[in-house]
Amino acid sequence: MGFDADTGRLDVTPESPAYGTKLRWSAPKLIEAANTTVRGANMRTLNVLSPAPGKAGPATAAAAPDPRPTMPVGPVHTRAPASDGYHQALAAHQATRPERHVDPTIAQAIEAQTHALRELSRRAFPDPDPDSIENTRAKRRRDAKATHAQALRRARAERAQRGSTAAGVQAPSDRRTA
Repeated sequence: MGFDADTGRLDVTPESPAYGTKLRWSAPKLIEAANTTVRGANMRTLNVLSPAPGKAGPATAAAAPDPRPTMPVGPVHTRAPASDGYHQALAAHQATRPERHVDPTIAQAIEAQTHALRELSRRAFPDPDPDSIENTRAKRRRDAKATHAQALRRARAERAQRGSTAAGVQAPSDRRTA
């Protein structure tokens, strides 16, 4: 679009956002190439403007791709097959690669550690069965009811003891608590 020699700024309008992104990424190389190619250009910045809408001039109309999609003629290969040299180098590497020797004491230590960790996990999370959750809840409800009944019995006994003490009857000294 234009070059300002005073500030060293080149304004560029790309045809598409993709070209604009590519220009932004390669701006340092473009600035260096422009300064080495054109003596005295003193270009310092590349200002990439937003893409120009709509009108295609004669240069862009000629370069526009064919809108009809093309079908591939044969199978698409993403990589070239490996060369014979590659296969030879791979075979040589595999032939000279040392075998892994496992120390039996290390293997035993690994096995013991794995067993201990599984045992700790089993103790921490004893039964993942959902029925056990319901069993646990039922047991807690029974325990709570038993504790509640015991507390009621104790309260009644203490109330009866206070009533008999007030009437002049001596309370037994060996009273039991729950």
